[in-house]
Amino acid sequence: MRSSARPLAALLAALTLTAGLFATGAPASARANDGAPVAEASDVSLAADTYDWKNVRIDGGGFVPGIVFNRSERNLAYARTDIGGAYRWDQAGKQWTPLLDWVDWDHWGWTGVVSLASDSADPDNVYAAVGTYTNSWDPNNGAVLRSSDRGASWKATELPFKIGGNMPGRGMGERLAVDPNKNSVLYLGAPSGNGLWRSTDSGVTWSEVTAFPNPGNYSQDPTDTSGYGNDNQGIVWVTFDERTGSAGSATQDIYVGVADKDNTVYRSTDGGATWSRIAGQPTGYLAHKGVLDSSNGYLYLTLSDTGGPYDGGKGRIWRYATATGEWKDVSPVAEADTYYGFSGLSVDRQQPGTLMATAYSSWWPDTQIFRSTDSGATWTRAWDYSSYPNRTNRFTQDVSSVPWLTWGANPTPPETTPKLGWMTEALEIDPFDSNRMMYGTGATIYGTENLKNWDSGSQFKITPMVKGLEETAVNDLASPPSGAPLLSALGDIGGFRHTDLDAVPGMMFTSPNLTSTTSLDFAEASPNTVVRVGSADAAPHIGFSTDNGSNWFQGSEPAGVTGGGTVAAAADASGFVWSPEGVGVQHTTGYGSSWSASTGIPAGATVESDRKNPKKFYGYKAGTFYVSTDGGATFTAKASTGLPAEGNVRFKAVPGIEGDVWLAGGSATGAYGLWHSTDSGATFTKSSGIDQADSVGFGKAAAGASYQTLFVTAKIGGVRGVFRSTDAGTTWTRINDDAHQWGWIGASITGDPRIYGRVYVSTNGRGIMYGDSSDGDGGTDPGTDPGTDPGTDPGNPPGDAACSVTYKVTNQWSGGFQADVTLTNTGTAALDGWQLGWTFADGQKVTQMWNATPTQDGAKVKAASISWNGKVAPGASVGFGFTGTLTGGNAVPAAFALGDEACATG
Repeated sequence: MRSSARPLAALLAALTLTAGLFATGAPASARANDGAPVAEASDVSLAADTYDWKNVRIDGGGFVPGIVFNRSERNLAYARTDIGGAYRWDQAGKQWTPLLDWVDWDHWGWTGVVSLASDSADPDNVYAAVGTYTNSWDPNNGAVLRSSDRGASWKATELPFKIGGNMPGRGMGERLAVDPNKNSVLYLGAPSGNGLWRSTDSGVTWSEVTAFPNPGNYSQDPTDTSGYGNDNQGIVWVTFDERTGSAGSATQDIYVGVADKDNTVYRSTDGGATWSRIAGQPTGYLAHKGVLDSSNGYLYLTLSDTGGPYDGGKGRIWRYATATGEWKDVSPVAEADTYYGFSGLSVDRQQPGTLMATAYSSWWPDTQIFRSTDSGATWTRAWDYSSYPNRTNRFTQDVSSVPWLTWGANPTPPETTPKLGWMTEALEIDPFDSNRMMYGTGATIYGTENLKNWDSGSQFKITPMVKGLEETAVNDLASPPSGAPLLSALGDIGGFRHTDLDAVPGMMFTSPNLTSTTSLDFAEASPNTVVRVGSADAAPHIGFSTDNGSNWFQGSEPAGVTGGGTVAAAADASGFVWSPEGVGVQHTTGYGSSWSASTGIPAGATVESDRKNPKKFYGYKAGTFYVSTDGGATFTAKASTGLPAEGNVRFKAVPGIEGDVWLAGGSATGAYGLWHSTDSGATFTKSSGIDQADSVGFGKAAAGASYQTLFVTAKIGGVRGVFRSTDAGTTWTRINDDAHQWGWIGASITGDPRIYGRVYVSTNGRGIMYGDSSDGDGGTDPGTDPGTDPGTDPGNPPGDAACSVTYKVTNQWSGGFQADVTLTNTGTAALDGWQLGWTFADGQKVTQMWNATPTQDGAKVKAASISWNGKVAPGASVGFGFTGTLTGGNAVPAAFALGDEACATG
């Protein structure tokens, strides 16, 4: 399976691949090194309204290229994904805990995990090499993240080059490794000709191993000019022979795999000081994995003629005897009989001589898994032909916990459903339990807990071991006013009708099966009518449902359609407008039995429907807004000015109000923000105080409010996040926090029309997040109604406190401003919880505050500490900031009070 990665504007519909049920316990966070050239998560840590965030449960949905077990602690395991972050195994819950949800918008590439390493000398330590692309698609360099608490918190060291968790060859590895004898030493294999790198201070600093002679030379497609297929895949794995070191002394023998078909394995016998190509090694192949069985001294290689993870037509398995230098081909089949490469590789640490390998690129009729109990001399297979096309399996497979893994298919033998998998580049036998094995596929993690049945002749049982790992790339979301609470458009697995957000759906959308759904819509006044469009190997690219997405039928399509594009349903289900790839905008009545070209609107425009008037449709492209009042037959360009001409732009019409449209998008080099029209796009007004906005949606109105709740993914007051407004965009409240950022979240957002405060947020690799408000009972948004402050008037405090305050206006615009406040403890005792008050002189109003919780009564304001910054040591400072509105002057407050005592100002 290929998973769609859509990180930013350059990658809409671009390349491949995709990651969890919400973490129980404390969320992960990141902190940068002091003085190091690294990035930190946003300064905003808690919003005025606290939200409970979870995944809409799907379980899996993308490629898992790496699984890593700790070698010294039972049940400690990690998984990496190519665009959806990293996870730690929770044995008690038999599920995965996400570890990189703190990655922010500006560093979205860090959700691509190139490699993981778990420290066997100190199991609390875990490392991740992160970065998504090595070309211009990812604006940032890669980084090595390090954690001393198993991924609960992280520090980051940015590298002087890019690395690519979603690049060709990403299933090879692991590229990052910790010396098992001296755990302050780590190695990292780099792509793009950047060579081998080493850290001697537990990952804090890195330097190139200049003595290493070969940075690799293999690329998937040397003719590609994008920097993707033609990138040198570089150094692809590092393996230590732990027998050649002792506790506290560096391991002497180190093996390194290189993307070079003539020189694929190198070794150092002096702790990395010098390196040489191992004589006699196989040529003509790339070593995807190199695993050493320390019980007998054999180094095993799984080899393929390409770097994967999709391709690979020939492969071998070789064994190297480290004691004698003998190389031996121990492949389970003759070279002429392979139509696949080998990759997944593991040895059983409890049973010397037992190893397993995968035919990772065997797509048809199924992947294959091989097992040997005699160091590769003989092998058995997970399945064999009895009499073609019939198969005999050594396993049973139960996917009842994730039933969509059957894909609703009914294949002809020798294919079966479900399949064992495809893209099976990660396979690991539990080093403490010979019965447990896990392996990654293009769609899930499978595993077994009775693997030894393989050797006894009885069947072992394979089940999904993927709960908590949510790895879909989300293209579109819709929450109808009746029926299922959520409909999703996803990369690779199409999408689902979610009737229970906390349960795995039974099946993805079928009839037609779209590999990736790019857009979906329902008729606002007739929500049982749903339409979806997307990618497919052949027609059709469109499907219709008349029962709220439970069942579907294929629609016809105009000649020349090559991709889904966007689609819109008339409010009363009387017709549809479709802007597919390959041809211009089309319209139809009924269910698409015939299509007619729309006029007055350019090909490739984004289309939406008015949610009140069934004859009215809208379109947008390159700074121009288009309107149709005849069901999409003809469109007229509007004269609105100042709209973004470049970048991603998304817009939606408000349910129940004709002509009410909100538009979000733009680019850093042009117009960027949020615009509102109440006259069907004839005029737009730009929302003040919003730096950038990327998607907009609507949900149930707050109690007493006459307008639907607005949700945006945006940058407001310099802070990136998910924001909510209950007063038609006058004021905004951030509703996510720094532990819940999920990288790039710009594709889609929608509220729930039935539950106040509930919001659904798309991610690019972490599935669908949904949040419920602490005031979700329908009460007023606390971000817009601060209530009455019962405390002492801060403008006239009676005494003096041991504190000083610095107040600075950092930005000001027409009608608004941003300010930063620093509170310093000048006393001798620590503050344990604080509340700072002041009085505005010019009628200013706080609209949103970060790192503190605000209340305001008239001119009087109080800012209270939050959970993580309430303790302030003597001599230490704490800062917070806010945005506000103003109608006249903007004088700095004359006095500040800590509780009921005055602070010095400075």
